[in-house]
Amino acid sequence: MKRENIYAITFILLLLAAVTAFFYNRVKEDPLPPLLERSGPISTTSEWVNTKAAIEGLQYKLRRNSNDNQSKLLLALAYMQEARVTGEHPYYYPAALQLVEEVLSGRNAGEAVLFEATVAKAVIQLSLHQFEEARETGQNALQINDKRAAVYGVLCDANVELGNYEEAIGMADKMVSLRPDLQSYSRVSYLREIHGDMPGAIEAMRMAANAGYPGLEQTAWARVTLGNLYEQTGDLAQAEAQYRRTLQEYPEYAFALGGLGRLEAKNKNYLEAIQLFERAARVIPEFTFHKELAGLYKLTEQHGKAKNSRKELLDGLQEDQEAGHIVDLELANIYLDLDGDLDKAMKYASKEYERRPDNIDVCKTLATIYYKKQDYRQAAAYLKKASRTNRQSASLLCLEGLVRYKQGDQVAGRSLLMKSFSMDPFQTSATGEEGQRLLRASLSSL
Repeated sequence: MKRENIYAITFILLLLAAVTAFFYNRVKEDPLPPLLERSGPISTTSEWVNTKAAIEGLQYKLRRNSNDNQSKLLLALAYMQEARVTGEHPYYYPAALQLVEEVLSGRNAGEAVLFEATVAKAVIQLSLHQFEEARETGQNALQINDKRAAVYGVLCDANVELGNYEEAIGMADKMVSLRPDLQSYSRVSYLREIHGDMPGAIEAMRMAANAGYPGLEQTAWARVTLGNLYEQTGDLAQAEAQYRRTLQEYPEYAFALGGLGRLEAKNKNYLEAIQLFERAARVIPEFTFHKELAGLYKLTEQHGKAKNSRKELLDGLQEDQEAGHIVDLELANIYLDLDGDLDKAMKYASKEYERRPDNIDVCKTLATIYYKKQDYRQAAAYLKKASRTNRQSASLLCLEGLVRYKQGDQVAGRSLLMKSFSMDPFQTSATGEEGQRLLRASLSSL
């Protein structure tokens, strides 16, 4: 073989070895979860430019020093926020959890970093609906530092989801005493809501929205939640005002678009509602938008689109499950509301009930399933648990009125139905429509 050929072959082999070593070391030394590119309206904002620059800066620091726990924690927090903004939960929450676990397992993290990382882990577990684990992690954070408001926030949330409402109130009181801000006011609002104080809930959520900086995602969330509270009380004009103000401060905010879509549906403007939910779904892949769309497509006899939307909905939840997200309650409500498949709904609701038997939303779903199965005794038993906080929910009162009526107490049933529709005359659920029909029939017979 000629000497120049030997040199050429040797050079190629060395080049291949160098390339292989480069990529091997890059994978080995750069295990950082990459940032996903955004698409749609949220990819053209100045906020995305700033977020991308900040995250790339943190990644650069970690490539230079993989033991920089502060930067690792900040990157995890940035990914958690990116999950909220983009709806890409199946990717970002596991990525953030990986980073947080690395901080917690490291040896050179100070107490402040360990506390923040432990709280962040609890927040991720809450987002994945791992509520018992989140409470345990929150207790660990409390052992590190009991003077920070954030730890009481995660303990409040975990106890709410587990149905430990008295404990949740104590955590919220402690949180707001340490740091009265958007985060603490919003928790006070929800606790007031589920305990029947709707004016107080609205007041606290208004304080939360006003405490936030206009244009931030958290402020937009608080203002949309304020709109939801008005919507629950039947004040659609105030709800619309909050949703539109949100869109002025945070253009194309998906949940504000969804709120406007619900209002159009309540006013029976179904095509306009569909357009708004389609816009919202193009911004982020939120499962509730696809659920609303599936129902609206079915209502307007667009059966092909209804089928496709239902498939996207279930595919998305499957992806969430694979990422560690517990979605049994969501699946139960999908099979109940969209399909009327009571056996599948019962299967998933029962699994959720095993995990958190004291949660009022889980009990309400089971009560609805038993009502649809015409097992009114069991429905009443679960309604008793679902109503134990005295929540003044129009849909809950409607269901209770239907159950009481079917059990033979027509006077009490009619009274509850009247109260329900005086609170919110725009109920569009199957039980809401049934309640309206029953109420009209019973009043016409008097």
